[in-house]
Amino acid sequence: MTAVTLMVQGTTSDAGKSVLVAGLCRCFSRRGVKVAPFKPQNMALNSAVTADGGEIGRAQAVQAQACGIAPSVDMNPVLLKPNSDRGAQVIIQGRAVGNMDAVAYHDYKRIARAAVLESHARLGASYDRIVVEGAGSPAEINLREHDIANMGFAEAVDCPVILIADIDRGGVFAHLVGTLALLAPSERARVVGFVINRFRGDLALLKPGLDWLERETGKPVLGVLPYLHGLHLEAEDAVAVRQSDKPSDALRVIVPRLPRISNHTDLDPLRLHPQVDLRYVLAGEVPPPADLIILPGSKSVRSDLDWLRREGWEPVIARHLRYGGRLIGICGGFQMLGTRILDPLGLEGDPGDGPGLGLLDLETRLAPEKTLANVSGRLRLEDAAVTGYEIHAGRSSGPALDHPAVLLNDAPGERPDGAVSEDGQILGTYLHGLFESPAAASALLRWAGLAVHETPDYRALRESALERLADSIEQHLDLGQIERILCGAMPSSGTEAS
Repeated sequence: MTAVTLMVQGTTSDAGKSVLVAGLCRCFSRRGVKVAPFKPQNMALNSAVTADGGEIGRAQAVQAQACGIAPSVDMNPVLLKPNSDRGAQVIIQGRAVGNMDAVAYHDYKRIARAAVLESHARLGASYDRIVVEGAGSPAEINLREHDIANMGFAEAVDCPVILIADIDRGGVFAHLVGTLALLAPSERARVVGFVINRFRGDLALLKPGLDWLERETGKPVLGVLPYLHGLHLEAEDAVAVRQSDKPSDALRVIVPRLPRISNHTDLDPLRLHPQVDLRYVLAGEVPPPADLIILPGSKSVRSDLDWLRREGWEPVIARHLRYGGRLIGICGGFQMLGTRILDPLGLEGDPGDGPGLGLLDLETRLAPEKTLANVSGRLRLEDAAVTGYEIHAGRSSGPALDHPAVLLNDAPGERPDGAVSEDGQILGTYLHGLFESPAAASALLRWAGLAVHETPDYRALRESALERLADSIEQHLDLGQIERILCGAMPSSGTEAS
């Protein structure tokens, strides 16, 4: 039997689509429904490695956890990873097919659409319910032709749509009514209700506006979700540059906010650590004194390294190391630490090569075939257990690799990864997620100079956040009405929901 599909679309980016999908997935899973998440097309630089060895958006991996299932490439069949202002690497069903600019991708959408529908059908044969996340806004009229991310997909599979808007940013009624006004009649009929997100205050004061909205549009408000302070679920792309106050004796960690920063979710466990003051340093800002500098992943390493130099980071790093500070490079940041980065095929920009920071004796050559793997092993610091994942096109070589940072389990033995400098101040690795393992995070923080009391279990924190989110949805959304929609009691476009 084909799964019942429900789609969540937003009036804007960051309206709460990812979070609502995750919460609904956990609510349905709690009720014993065999449910899966789906996002037809995702543009994001935060990605995850699936159980079947492909690459999808990070948000879909979190949503899969909400369902209690392993992530698969079918949950996000089209992933676009921007590597310039006009182009992106295109990943279809977990595998990179090449770099395209906007015009080339528009022509490619016919192939992408086929992959989207194929993946949706495959999930539909294995699950009872699919909760779909749209992208951006369905009212972006310049992108409507051949759309596969929002209403184009909803029309293709004939599913009902919930429209969510963020009241915290203001203009919520204009967002909802304006979005409806820009939809085609069949698309407008497909919207079965509204969800208002991130509300704080007295609901009684909002009630007249909700009544007006229902009268004006003829569509129900399915719920008003409160602003959940302190809720943390990994972002698709947005970098949270602010954090709550930390004690004066916290470990000071700074991270350059690279233009093409990728998998910055690596640093979320540190941002949530009660003894760590982690700060992203934006363009034009003077890097403050720190105990630890982390160079994060990048989708365009040479370009981001040029940006680092223009922003004056090279002397900042040299001074930091001269006074005994610690430096970590993760994936693209690790490649920056070497002597040279070679991209003869132009996989991340124009073909060519350029000098690295010269802090580790290694060079990196980019290759067409990515390394994609979920891995485990041990950090050589304190022999601490570590798990994580690899997503990289680079192949590094050089004497620095004789002193690896990590030993990964690779039957029948161990595979070295990364490097540690001879003076012990610099550590580089291809391993994403290394701070998610409490033992490894504690070892790295002690190495950086922190007397660690206790490192929170990041995976347990994520699970707790999903439970808290689902509790809020159970309380503030009309799940009974949503169930009736899914049972076909409220048809979309004059037909029963698929």
